Amino acid sequence: MDNVEFDARHFARLDETPDEMFYGMARLVTHIDEAACETLAAHYAAHLKDGCRILDMMSSCVSHLPAGLTPDAVVGHGMNTRELAANPQLHSYFVQNLNKNPVLPLDDACFDACLIAVSVQYLIDPVRVFAEIGRVLKPGGILIVSFSNRMFPTKAVAIWRSLDDAGHQQYVAACMKKSGCFSDIRVFDLSPDPGRSDPLFSVTGSKQLETE
Repeated sequence: MDNVEFDARHFARLDETPDEMFYGMARLVTHIDEAACETLAAHYAAHLKDGCRILDMMSSCVSHLPAGLTPDAVVGHGMNTRELAANPQLHSYFVQNLNKNPVLPLDDACFDACLIAVSVQYLIDPVRVFAEIGRVLKPGGILIVSFSNRMFPTKAVAIWRSLDDAGHQQYVAACMKKSGCFSDIRVFDLSPDPGRSDPLFSVTGSKQLETE
């Protein structure tokens, strides 16, 4: 996957109407089952520290953060104001269509961690978005991208629809690498109960230090 040159065909969608129309209706639900939600929270607990500053990208009414975590700030981003306002774990939030404008309205090196949960399949320029995430992360900061096999198929990009679970892992890792911002890229199979609950995977990468 590292050698694949992405082009517009990879990021075509079945529904190319404005994303604002699709996400205009609030969906106040989780998009993975309870077991997967609990597993994702535990995964976050293993990588996040008290006092950290977190950017929760492509968020909704839940951030899946572990109950015992005490971050300094959690800034949410999403496409629906009502969903973000209903999220009790966010300290602040902003609405932005990354497929129209991937440039984040945030300062350089201001977050310790960035999370993208079960949403990466909707980005039409993930490499550019990951590069922006790299810009706003502090050196050594972590990006955690989690995903399952669930999706809104009409809004998922073509390359995602064409791949299986293993392919999705390789794709996300390749996008991180192509952004030029991350090292120590790792893939995790977090599936809590294969065959009985939603599968769950994570790809993590660390913002490269200036000496790297």
